[in-house]
Amino acid sequence: MALSARLWRFLPWGRGSASGLRLSAGAAGSRGTCGRWRLGGAEVVGNPEAFRRSLLFSALSYLGFETYQVISRAAVVHAAAKVSGVEEVLAQADYLYESGETEKLYQLLTQYKESEDAELLWRLARASRDVAQLSGTSAEEKKLLVYEALAYAKRALEKNESSFAAHKWYAICISDVGDYEGIKAKIANAYVIKEHFEKAIELNPKDATSIHLMGIWCYTFAEMPWYQRRIAKMLFATPPSSTYEEALGYFQRAEQVDPNFYSKNLLLLGKTYLKLHNRKLAAFWLLKARDYPAHTDEDRQIQTEAAQLLTGVSDKN
Repeated sequence: MALSARLWRFLPWGRGSASGLRLSAGAAGSRGTCGRWRLGGAEVVGNPEAFRRSLLFSALSYLGFETYQVISRAAVVHAAAKVSGVEEVLAQADYLYESGETEKLYQLLTQYKESEDAELLWRLARASRDVAQLSGTSAEEKKLLVYEALAYAKRALEKNESSFAAHKWYAICISDVGDYEGIKAKIANAYVIKEHFEKAIELNPKDATSIHLMGIWCYTFAEMPWYQRRIAKMLFATPPSSTYEEALGYFQRAEQVDPNFYSKNLLLLGKTYLKLHNRKLAAFWLLKARDYPAHTDEDRQIQTEAAQLLTGVSDKN
């Protein structure tokens, strides 16, 4: 109604007869005839029909512009509401993650599994994997969740290749799937995993987790058993390889970026120093891992492993 009223006021003949279009007697002839007629208090020479058509065209143009503005404003409001909705879900998800509410987080995010938002999708991949890691998850359900997590991580990466977290979780999920696909697939995937961890670090050099995971990659191939090395050499001309020194560099770098961010980084610093025969520094980091406040099942498992390793270190001293 407001738009119609504004349009009506815009038209000369919509403002009342005093200021409307008045034709003189000589102007009421055929369509092509020019004559004298009055517009408000002024006398105008010309074709009144042509003038009327031009005014109508202007009015319709004005109506189109007004409609465009209304639609544009509605689209902006809708988009803002959508963004606001996603941000609220992400905030809630991050709160549940920090609180260690693994199953509640998974239940929340699975409601948005059809989302096209990369931030939601990589969080859903993480949540699926975390549920798979729970001690109460059956072997069959764990396998389903591992493959589900990979699918979500892949979609996240497709939606936003500039997301360091999408690269990180895609690499993690590929690694998990390798446990079900045999040694050949696992070794072949190692190159892809390394590539995505390196990309994640490049996109966000301050993400301690990505740096830590690159350390795990190095540690894994440094301690690869001889029979797996032999298989790798048979399957690949240049199989992946690394050293404990490389692994240590990444674990130390992760700790520098974010001290005490993860109990497993503390544990692996201790274990790597053990591999390098430095028992003093090994004991230092294992003690920190053992005393790390346990918030998750993984933290508790790490506490137990660190305590056992410390016993071994003490026996040798």
